[in-house]
Order: sequence, then structure tokens, then C-alpha cells
Amino acid sequence: MLFRASIRTAVVAVLLGCGGGPAGLTPPIDKATYVPPQQELMAPGPLGERVLGKATAPITVIEYVSLTCPHCANFQKHLFPRLKKEFIDTGKIRYVVREFPIGRTAGTAAIVNRCAPEEKYFFLLDQFLTRQPEWVSQEVRPDAIYAVAKASGMSRETFDKCLSNQPIIDGLTEVKQRGRQFGVIGTPTFFINGRKAQGAVTYDEIKAMIEQAPPQSS
Repeated sequence: MLFRASIRTAVVAVLLGCGGGPAGLTPPIDKATYVPPQQELMAPGPLGERVLGKATAPITVIEYVSLTCPHCANFQKHLFPRLKKEFIDTGKIRYVVREFPIGRTAGTAAIVNRCAPEEKYFFLLDQFLTRQPEWVSQEVRPDAIYAVAKASGMSRETFDKCLSNQPIIDGLTEVKQRGRQFGVIGTPTFFINGRKAQGAVTYDEIKAMIEQAPPQSS
């Protein structure tokens, strides 16, 4: 019972700390179309960035993701491999992933993913997204979430301790708060050198945004 309570407390902290109500950090603009100044958007979050690609790439793509989001899973399965091959592996873009968990189950998985070693982050991100039917449910199911997490080599002891890791919980709260300030209202949301796309985007749409984006200033 204490273990379940700690999960609920941790995830509620991640989610409720990111609210967009009257006391939230919501910009007084149309969040669906708002794009923040590039300098603000590029500032790294409190937990450090998770990045693929060359630091010198002329284009930066930032994806805000919720691990329970079906559109995010579709993007990961069907679009991301092509994007990686054509743009990331060739040095054309730098790809940054930031967490925007929607719901307690997504919040729990986001905490666990940040507990994994940095070099395992993208592997575990892919596992959570592509194996959603195995662990996603309305109620948080720790055993099902751990069944995915252990593919990264994470022990159950590490997993259990992770769920009450306050620095990670606080950091994820701030990442999501900043996302809301930047106009993120759902997932996936992409920022590509001053342009924005969200929801069920196609590969051609993302490719066109990358190819038409002005190079970022140094």
C-alpha cells in the first residue's frame, strides 16, 4: 500500500505541478499557434537534454512527447526511423526529446525513463512507445511498466527507488511547465527552427518543415 501511495504522490507531483489553470504559467496568447523565441526554446531543461545527432547540425528539431500518446507511438514506429536515417544520421538535424506526460501512467513512465542511464534513454523511449499495448492503462500498473523498463537492464530495486526520486520528479515538473509556457497543449508537438507542428503529422509535413527551416543562428 505504501508503494502504491508513493507512485500516486510522485506522478501527481509531475502532473499537477504543470497545470495551466488560473495559477499556472500559461502565456496570454493562442497556445495552438504560439512559437516562443528561439533563444528561450533552446535553453536546456533542469535535467539536461536528451539529444541525437551532431551538435553542429544547422537545424534543431524538438519533440515534446507523452509516452502513452498514440500519435507519439505512431510517429515513433512509422516516421522516426525514416527521419533518423535521412536527417539525423546524415548530420542535417539535431534531435531533442522533452517530456510532456499526460496522465499518471505517462508520468510514471517518464520518471522511469529518466532514471535509466543516459545512453539507454532513447532505447527505453522507443520501448515504451512501441510497446504501449503491454503497459498503458488508466490505472498505473508498476509491474507492467517494469516489464518494459527491464529491457534496458534496469533492476527492480532501481525501478522501485526511481519512483520516489524527487530531483527527477521536480525536473520533469519544470520541463512540462516550460512546455506549457512554450504553447505545448498536446503531444507530439514539434518545434523546428521557429516553426511548429503538433498532433498526427505526416512524414512529408515534417520533411518539408525541416527543408524549409532557416538555419539557426550560432
